Amino acid sequence: MSRTPLLDTPPEVAAEATAEARPRRARRWRRLVSPVALVLSWELAARTGVLAPEKLPAPSDVLATGWRLSRDGTLAVHLVDSLTRAGAGLLIGGVLALVLGTVAGLLRLGDDLVDPPVQMARMLPHLGLVPLLIIWVGIGESLKISLVALGAFFPVYFNTYAGIRDIDERLVEAARACGLGPAARLRHVVLPGALPSLFLGLRLAIGAAWLSLVVGEQVNAQTGIGFLMMEAREFSQTDVVVLGLLVYALLGLISDLALRVAERRMLTWRRGLRAT
Repeated sequence: MSRTPLLDTPPEVAAEATAEARPRRARRWRRLVSPVALVLSWELAARTGVLAPEKLPAPSDVLATGWRLSRDGTLAVHLVDSLTRAGAGLLIGGVLALVLGTVAGLLRLGDDLVDPPVQMARMLPHLGLVPLLIIWVGIGESLKISLVALGAFFPVYFNTYAGIRDIDERLVEAARACGLGPAARLRHVVLPGALPSLFLGLRLAIGAAWLSLVVGEQVNAQTGIGFLMMEAREFSQTDVVVLGLLVYALLGLISDLALRVAERRMLTWRRGLRAT
């Protein structure tokens, strides 16, 4: 079967696309240079005695500890419990923030009733509310999930609110003039316009959620990465403490990367400024 000339990619276009892809792949590898150099320097300093092993063990020792805890199932048990708490807190705080941020952003009455108390509450450091939360919900799972939910709430709320309010009102008026009803305007104008800010809020919320979980799992926990670190501290197992920190860092990095991939796929229409 012969190929249709109109559907063929012109050679100059294909060459240009290939030329653009090569620097992009090179930049991806370049981003690994500084982390790899940092880890190698850490390993060298630990092996030569510059860093005392009881203060900061070598990365290879930390990885060996992680392999040992993974092989006997200990790390998996604590990891699953931490992920469950983080997921529940993110879901509760994120959904509540999304609803309230949408109401405050779209409705004048919602702005008057919802935004003032939220603006007041955001001035309080949520980790400083631990004593009060212990009185309210106890020291069980509810405390840990509540801390994660509080940490996730404010970034999602404020970015949802700002994303809606930053939409050009002329676009909404144009959609109304074209005959689009309220539901259609929300779908075709408000939602696409607010999505970039919403994704930023979700990325900030995930970071705040992991930070909150670190604190929550150090309060009367029996499982979780934070509990594993606290238990290791009692026995001066620095390698386990560092392993817990690395697990938290990897969880935050993986979740952030997943959001960035979803953002690129959902916001293919957006063309922002690229670094040179």
